[in-house]
Amino acid sequence: MLTNATHLKGLVIRATDGELGTVDQFYFDDETWAIRYLIVETGGWLGGRRVLISPFSVIQTDWPARQLDVALTKKQVENSPDIDTHQPVSRQHEAAYLGYYGYPCYWGGPNLWGPAFYPAGLGSRPSASAEAMADRVRRESTDSHLRSSEAVTGYIIEAADGEIGHVDGFVVDDEAWAIRYIEVATRNWWPGKKVLVSPAWIERVSWPESKVHVGLSREAIKNGLEYVESMPITREYENRLYCHYGRPPYWLHETERQSAFSLRGV
Repeated sequence: MLTNATHLKGLVIRATDGELGTVDQFYFDDETWAIRYLIVETGGWLGGRRVLISPFSVIQTDWPARQLDVALTKKQVENSPDIDTHQPVSRQHEAAYLGYYGYPCYWGGPNLWGPAFYPAGLGSRPSASAEAMADRVRRESTDSHLRSSEAVTGYIIEAADGEIGHVDGFVVDDEAWAIRYIEVATRNWWPGKKVLVSPAWIERVSWPESKVHVGLSREAIKNGLEYVESMPITREYENRLYCHYGRPPYWLHETERQSAFSLRGV
């Protein structure tokens, strides 16, 4: 299901034995645009500590009830590696976190989630041993490709022929836990309209300049389908969107990859 990322904020995270807290924002991978961690405010029960929750642990998302069920206990979360969410998260931090929960390294496989296309079910493995976790941490570099959704919101969108708007939000897929579209506000150029741009169309991101460069013309973006947050994003809408920009949809690429891996017995 595709939903605006604003609906993630305030979502109640429910462990198997009680509530953990509420979602504040998320970290995404700036190479694949997958949502790697939800940043959760735990409130009073952990003294205000913020923790990371991986989509590997997600059982289901109940949007009407505004809650997300995870296959974790409160004790597991309480004893998880402490990560300062106000500082960059290194690969060593990630390796320690994933090792503690027994999750696979998502960067260690060919798919969006390492060994799989979707994270569901991969979080049910037993925790790694302390020795295995220490070895994993020791082998990782300091490089990380995580960016916070809050930090990137507001970045300028630079089309092939000039600035055209800014990042106003994200549309996420709660099965693949990936950013499918960037919400572009163009009100600085003409009133009111918002459009969607796929991360696949991004040529590069200039982090020092806070700019996202897309391989589209200003005219193409200006004449793109209007995005209204209150309206559901249907497959018909997506087809029209990709047709307008003359680009292949993401689901065709993913279907081809799944078929290829199936034929190879992966």
